[in-house]
Amino acid sequence: MRHLLTDPPPAAVTDNPLAHDPLLPAGGRQRRPTAESDAKRERILQAAQALFHAQGYASTTMAQIVGALGVTKPFVYYYFRNKQEIFEALSWRPTVACFTVLDFPAGDRRPAHEKVQDGLRQLIRATIAHYPAAFFPYREPQCYRPEYLAQSRRIANHFYQQLCALLEQGRASGHFDFRETRITAQAACSLPGFLYHWYRPDGRLDAQAMEQELLLLALRVIGLRTGPPSKENP
Repeated sequence: MRHLLTDPPPAAVTDNPLAHDPLLPAGGRQRRPTAESDAKRERILQAAQALFHAQGYASTTMAQIVGALGVTKPFVYYYFRNKQEIFEALSWRPTVACFTVLDFPAGDRRPAHEKVQDGLRQLIRATIAHYPAAFFPYREPQCYRPEYLAQSRRIANHFYQQLCALLEQGRASGHFDFRETRITAQAACSLPGFLYHWYRPDGRLDAQAMEQELLLLALRVIGLRTGPPSKENP
């Protein structure tokens, strides 16, 4: 895995210039990533993620992360300077995955209502796929540096600007029925966000079924019309 806070993101999200602004200089003593070092970084991140999820940020120490890995401290400090850098690296990946779902290619000529449906589905899917790290910002928002929070707000605002514009286009074409654009956008996107209260990967619904249920609810929030579109304003 690439250094999430400094390296360019995967190709799927490179269209958004906000997604690959650096948040931190390279962590630890590593200078040039390799396939082997990426695998080791991922190993550290996964071990830390399990601890942060189980006992929270404050109760997790670098010593515990080292112990869970069964390695020496230099192994971890070669890649990360402290636990906050690890925590933010874990959180940044789902942030980018969720808030770049509307960064469609310039040549995408689909109508707005189709893009909104696609984007909401991808947002829900990314939130579930990045469990539990996707929920860290909801559980412990006080644990991030101001610089990290500012960057997160920038990419979130970019997303909501795109979504609101598409919602208004879809309403104008008669495919959506809602009143307040920003409230509607935030309400629809809050559905996957509140998964952190109760979601369990081993629950009654698998990831695909959960995605479909949440998508149907989100589409109700934005007032997707199932019949012929009406161009009358609500």
